[in-house]
Amino acid sequence: MLDVSMIFKIGAVGVLMIILDKVLKSGGKDEFAVIANLAGVVIILMMVISLINKLFGTVRTLFQF
Repeated sequence: MLDVSMIFKIGAVGVLMIILDKVLKSGGKDEFAVIANLAGVVIILMMVISLINKLFGTVRTLFQF
């Protein structure tokens, strides 16, 4: 079953990345804003990959005889 806290964590990382992006761009640090956005995307992808791994593990155990 999907853990609801994981959805909230992904949302929190997204909101944090938006705030950090706005702060860095308003300060004229566009390069750091891009790096921070890429880091946020990598963090979220790692969370999603762990969820997909759990899904494949569940499907594998479901179809084992």
